[in-house]
Amino acid sequence: LITAADVLHSWAMPSLSIKIDATPGRINQGGFNILRSGLMYGQCSEICGANHSFMPIVIESIPTEDFISWIKNQ
Repeated sequence: LITAADVLHSWAMPSLSIKIDATPGRINQGGFNILRSGLMYGQCSEICGANHSFMPIVIESIPTEDFISWIKNQ
């Protein structure tokens, strides 16, 4: 789920071929499957103001078994 509190943003992860708009007053949803472990990097790809270049995005993908183990230990 993605939204914005201020202005339009565009959440982009080029390595996963996804781009989802974050719009104030609206909740958008996107789904995807990541088939490899590791860190994936992205950025806001909509010029949204003075701090636009300071909006990096990182997703860490881990195997399902590791995630389930982590959940059980919380």
